[in-house]
Amino acid sequence: MITAKAPGKLYIAGEYAVVENGYPAILVALNQFVTCSIKVSPADTGRIISEQYHENSLLWRRQGDKMVVDQRDNPFAYILSAISVTEEYARSLDRQLQIYDIYIDSQLDSANGKKYGLGSSAAVTVATVKALCLFYDLPVDKDKLFKLAAIAHFAVQGNGSLGDVAASVYGGWIAYHSFDRQWLAEQRQYLDLPTLLDLPWPDLKIESLTAPANLQLLIGWTGSPASTSRLVDKISLFKARQQDKYHHFLEESKTCIQRMIEGFHQADLDVIKREIRKNRELLKNLGANSGVQIETPILHELCRIAEDFGGAAKTSGAGGGDCGIVAIDGHADLDGLLAAWQTKKIEQLPLAVHFVNSIRRYKLKIK
Repeated sequence: MITAKAPGKLYIAGEYAVVENGYPAILVALNQFVTCSIKVSPADTGRIISEQYHENSLLWRRQGDKMVVDQRDNPFAYILSAISVTEEYARSLDRQLQIYDIYIDSQLDSANGKKYGLGSSAAVTVATVKALCLFYDLPVDKDKLFKLAAIAHFAVQGNGSLGDVAASVYGGWIAYHSFDRQWLAEQRQYLDLPTLLDLPWPDLKIESLTAPANLQLLIGWTGSPASTSRLVDKISLFKARQQDKYHHFLEESKTCIQRMIEGFHQADLDVIKREIRKNRELLKNLGANSGVQIETPILHELCRIAEDFGGAAKTSGAGGGDCGIVAIDGHADLDGLLAAWQTKKIEQLPLAVHFVNSIRRYKLKIK
C-alpha cells in the first residue's frame, strides 16, 4: 500500500487579481489533509473509494492503456483527471500501467458535511498525483508535481489561478504568481508531457515565505459555504463591462501584495497587517463595483471583532461565505477575540500552518 497526503489551503490576500497572468497572491497550507492510498488490485477491475462517498465508489477497468470508467455520474472528476495526467506521464517514461484500488479520505470538510472552503479539489488532485508518482516510481520534484496537478485540475475546472494547487504542493506560506493558462491549453495540444513539465511556464512564480515569529493566524468560519467558480464567473462579467475599473483593481492589488511580500521578507507584522487591511478594502470596492457580495454581513462582523482586538482581518478566497482570516500579534487577547466570535456564531477553525517535505522524503516512508 502506498499512501500520500496533501494539505488544504487558505488565501491570505490577492484573491481575484491572481486569476490574471502574473498577478500575485499569498496563500498558506494548513494541517488538514486529503489522503490517497493505492494498492494493486487482485481483480481485472480497479476501484476508487472515498470515505466521504461510501455510496459512490467507482469501478474501472483497462482497455489497452486507457482507463474505462463504469459510471457516468460520479463525484470523482478531479481524481480521474489526476489519474489520466499522471498515467500519461508514466507511459512516456515506459512504465507498465497496472490495475489498482485507490482510497481517498479527506479531513477538509467536517464529519457532518460542513464545507470549510479549504481547497479540497486541489488537495485531492495533488494527493492522487503524488500517490501515483510514488506507485509508478516517477522522478518528480515539487515543481513537476505542481505542474502535473495543475494540468489535471485545470482540465476539470477550466478557470481559477491554481494557487490552491501550489499551496497544497509546496506547503507553508507562499507567494504565488499565476501562469498563462491559455498558453498551457495550447501547448497541451502539441507537446508531450515530459517536454511540457521541463519548460518554464510563462509568468509562473512560486516563492516560499517565512512568517514573522509574532504572527498568529486565526481562521473563522461563517457557517455559509461559497461557490468560488460562480463568484469568479460574475467578476469576469464585470471585467468585460468595466475594463478600466477592473485594471485599476489589478494594479492596486499587485502593489499591495508586493508590499506584503516585502513585509514577510522583513519579518514586519505591522506591514503585513497594513496590507491585509488594504487588500480588504480593494476587495470590498471590487464587490461594490461588480455587484458581487464578497464580504457578507457575517464576514464583516468577523473582521470588525478582529480589528477591535488589534488584528488585521479580511475574507479569504472568493468570499461570499466560507472563511475569514486574521493576522494578529500572538500576545494579543486571543481568548477575548474568540469569545466575541462565538457570540456571533463564528466558528474558529483550530488549524495550523503545514510545511511539506519533498516527495522523495515520502518515498522513504513506504513499506
